[in-house]
Amino acid sequence: MNLKVQRRLAAEVLGVGEKRVWINPEKISEVSTAITREEIRKFIEEGVIKAKPEMGVSRGRWRLIKKQRRKGLRKGPGSRKGPVESEDWIYRVRAMRRFLRLLKKRKIITPKVYRMLYMKVKSGTFHDRRQLKAYIEEHGLARR
Repeated sequence: MNLKVQRRLAAEVLGVGEKRVWINPEKISEVSTAITREEIRKFIEEGVIKAKPEMGVSRGRWRLIKKQRRKGLRKGPGSRKGPVESEDWIYRVRAMRRFLRLLKKRKIITPKVYRMLYMKVKSGTFHDRRQLKAYIEEHGLARR
């Protein structure tokens, strides 16, 4: 039986989309005879026609991915957005930070100077290790 008209009328009366209209399969023959909004309202009151609950978007997959990212997974170059130069920046900054850690470990610079230079590296003051080294020499930040 074609219930297209009844479904459309019920959707309008219920204020939902046609997909959300549920018609009791046992009472389909009765519903198919309804052609007015009044009859449709009567079926809604009786519970023969109902509106299905709204479907949400599941957050389950998102939670799983978030959990994996916390472990350090899904962070490869294929998952990164933004310009390619940003990857170069990562490698440059890591190199400079390694260099600063080495200087601090060998006690060439004090922890205070280390922190100050670390923040300068982070802010993009230096383009590479060579510039960082030159800055340390110019400002006499080395202990020796």
